Amino acid sequence: MKKVFILIICIQIVSFVVGCHSGNSVYNIKDYGAKGDGKTINTSAINNTIRQCSGNGGGMVLIPSGTFVSGTILLLSNVNLHLDPGAILSGSKDTADYLLLKKVYFNEGYSRYGLIYSGDAHNVSITGNGEINGNGTYFMNGIDKPQLGRDYDRKFTRQGEDFMKQGSVIEDGPVSYNFRPGLMIIIERCENIHIEDVVLRDSPEWTVKIGDCDDVNVHGISILNNPLIPNNDGIHCTNSRNVRISDCNVIAGDDAIIVTGFSDQPSPTDPAWKVPSSGNKTGYAENITVDNCVLSSRSACIRVGYGHHPIRNVIFSNLVMYDSNRGIGIFARDNSSIENVLFTNIIINNRLHSGHWWGKGEPVHISSIKDSPNGVVGKINNIRFYNIMAKSETGILIYGTKESQIDNIHFDKIQLTIHSGKYTTSYGGNFDLRPVFANECAVFKHDIPGLYAQYVNKLSISGMELNWDGRQAEFFTNGIEIRNFTDVSINRFDGSAAFETLGLSSIKAVDGSHLVISDCTSTGKNPLVTKERVK
Repeated sequence: MKKVFILIICIQIVSFVVGCHSGNSVYNIKDYGAKGDGKTINTSAINNTIRQCSGNGGGMVLIPSGTFVSGTILLLSNVNLHLDPGAILSGSKDTADYLLLKKVYFNEGYSRYGLIYSGDAHNVSITGNGEINGNGTYFMNGIDKPQLGRDYDRKFTRQGEDFMKQGSVIEDGPVSYNFRPGLMIIIERCENIHIEDVVLRDSPEWTVKIGDCDDVNVHGISILNNPLIPNNDGIHCTNSRNVRISDCNVIAGDDAIIVTGFSDQPSPTDPAWKVPSSGNKTGYAENITVDNCVLSSRSACIRVGYGHHPIRNVIFSNLVMYDSNRGIGIFARDNSSIENVLFTNIIINNRLHSGHWWGKGEPVHISSIKDSPNGVVGKINNIRFYNIMAKSETGILIYGTKESQIDNIHFDKIQLTIHSGKYTTSYGGNFDLRPVFANECAVFKHDIPGLYAQYVNKLSISGMELNWDGRQAEFFTNGIEIRNFTDVSINRFDGSAAFETLGLSSIKAVDGSHLVISDCTSTGKNPLVTKERVK
């Protein structure tokens, strides 16, 4: 009996020692000198805790209740950064506390890391019911100092010099800033990433970047940003694969959830492409699902496109979008091909916002146009929309070009209501294709049908209901207008032109071939269909 007791004690001791060096170990940052007093800079203490945890084989780094101020934290392999209820990880208000990061995508030079960085790691997670706060608003100017970009020319807009007039107070932002930390959470070239339950608040720039990663699960998080801040996007998936985003609530000053082909690497079709040692080893942004989320944005709630890596096999389902400048945006620019994307069971309520935000109130925007003078435009192919309910201040836009015709677009069971809003006359009646290389194609005057499409092949519209709610501005026109097309099918369309005016119709088709219209109803006195140069 005595020998058995000694054996049990030995087993317990061994189990304890092994446990201290396994993934089940808990490392409390307070045990390494961190203070949750809201004043002490805890960067070194938190990083020392993470290094100790990872060096011992991994485990949980615990942030207990309290406010822990920090600069850049380096999250290492096999570490779960866990925030207890009542815990706040607060970004330092001193930019010197953030590491420098060499810019890759837009400009030469350097910017700063944000609060959390993980690179070339595996088995990384951020969990818990606490809060990560970037203190982004601290770095911003007031609403009387808006950010005004130079990516458009007023003379091409419907409003001319009155469009976003210099010196006017723009209540929807974006506000300007002198300097700010970088992206709040960056995870790049990593595998097996898990982010769950945490609240991410007031990011100074992008909130979460998932770059060149593989096997990512983001579940049940809330992103609560100041919507006046430019570029404080929600979740950016840049050239990542096997990504699941679910049950999230995102409020962002810029796009809410984004799938792009941005990468530090060349495209996988480029001879210079090399298989990386960690993260996404295919070079494709692919196999991505976004499900059961509530989204709000001053730009697009969902954006797909940009970057030189191809995007494919993406599903967005069971989403609610509200108070956004644009609902869904799909953008093929230089070398950014997009295919096999499904949108299903989505409610969209968006409006025109004032200020230098991209978008002009479209519930759905699909465009393919060059982003540089000598660029080669990527292709858009096989995009499907099913069971969409939208209330908006402008129509659906599908804008292909001669260089890049848009292929295989399908709308099934679409209900769209168009109404006027506060900024209809001061911002409306324009198409917004930014980013583009030519200002005449950026923001420019254009009449607004309920659905406008050009340079499309194999477009099908089935079971669409279009309603015009209240008095409309004079620039609204036909129900559906299609130009430069081949193989278009419109079935069970129920709608009309915006006005019972000579020259307008429920469906207008110009310069195309193989048009099939069946079982459609015009709710107004205008003709159901008018055709010009249609074979």
